[in-house]
Amino acid sequence: MNAYADLQFAYFNYGENQNRANGSQKDSRLVFDTTRLVLELEAGLPEYGIEAEFEVEFEHGGAGAALELEYEEFGEFDTDVEKAGEALVEELYLTKKLGRNLEISVGRFYVAVGTLFADYRPTDYLGTIRSEAETRIIPNTWNDMGMQLRLDIPWGLRLTGQVVNGLDSTGFNSNTWVATGLQQRFELVRASDLAAVLRADVKRFPGFIFGVSAYYGGTTRNRPKPDLVKQCDDANPNVVAPCGYVSAPLLVADAHLSVNRAGWRAHAMVMFGHLGNAAAVSARNARLSNLLNVLRTPVSDNALTAWGELGYDIAPALGLDGNHRLEPYIRVDYMDSQFRPRAELFDNPRFERTVYTVGTSYTLAGLAVIKLDFGQRRMGSSAFRPENTLRMSTGFVY
Repeated sequence: MNAYADLQFAYFNYGENQNRANGSQKDSRLVFDTTRLVLELEAGLPEYGIEAEFEVEFEHGGAGAALELEYEEFGEFDTDVEKAGEALVEELYLTKKLGRNLEISVGRFYVAVGTLFADYRPTDYLGTIRSEAETRIIPNTWNDMGMQLRLDIPWGLRLTGQVVNGLDSTGFNSNTWVATGLQQRFELVRASDLAAVLRADVKRFPGFIFGVSAYYGGTTRNRPKPDLVKQCDDANPNVVAPCGYVSAPLLVADAHLSVNRAGWRAHAMVMFGHLGNAAAVSARNARLSNLLNVLRTPVSDNALTAWGELGYDIAPALGLDGNHRLEPYIRVDYMDSQFRPRAELFDNPRFERTVYTVGTSYTLAGLAVIKLDFGQRRMGSSAFRPENTLRMSTGFVY
């Protein structure tokens, strides 16, 4: 049995509404958040080479709700409040060893894209929050259902291949690109459009891990309604999509680096994404039901994001033993959810953002952590006010 948790205390000098002409208004507000509590359970039958893993996350202590599509009520969306709290099953899978270096997993697991695939616990990264650059463009701690193959090559290369259900393009928008396309609003997960993931990580050099990953999959047929279809004159009314669906494939590719050596810790990543037929997706999303609770703003054809953090452990210089890590750090997050969009889509500078962060992280025995940092977010134009945030977080990994 394992667990980890994260609590956040934050001060903001700006208002929540960032859609004003000159950016958010000046403000002074505090926010406390029971960010997450995650419970992990592992079990297995070693004699058969079988392992099982279960992970459930409790977020924010809020009430949960599920959306249901009711055709009996003219195809409208109903909200069914049925959960006492917001609990998410992030991992639930079985793994079978197929030899010394090869294994296959089936179930729900993390999608092998970006840095959060491996570094998602509060002791894994230096900042008080996970990288804003990564979580603004793709789903935060992205998990989906499917099958995974993992091969460890003895000289230090790990290959991961996955086939998972694709995203739902009704959640795509200007602000967060495809990050809100993860299928969590409905009781059942649609898998009419699948996605393939390939990842390679080099672990040959002590303290260094670097690699690349790529994701490619459809997004059209996983929408709640079959509303993004091709039109034709001889359409058969007895077929859901007699002329086929409008193709809207999603490509995401990244290169990533992790360092933990000689007192230094660092993470870095650059990621590019492309959505095919983004104009068609945007046009259809603009007519979605209000009850679906999506932004309905146009989604860009491309997105670009990059981030890096660097810290150094000064505990030995202060006479502290190996159970203590005290790491001043810096971080830079860059994100543009409207990177080089199509000609008819205005390249809004409010969606190009850079966050500069300085802070300190203290870890005790690799279990308990407390962090403090200051960050300033700047938009792609000086017409928008900078946004300052002071955060403190505490957590544990057990």
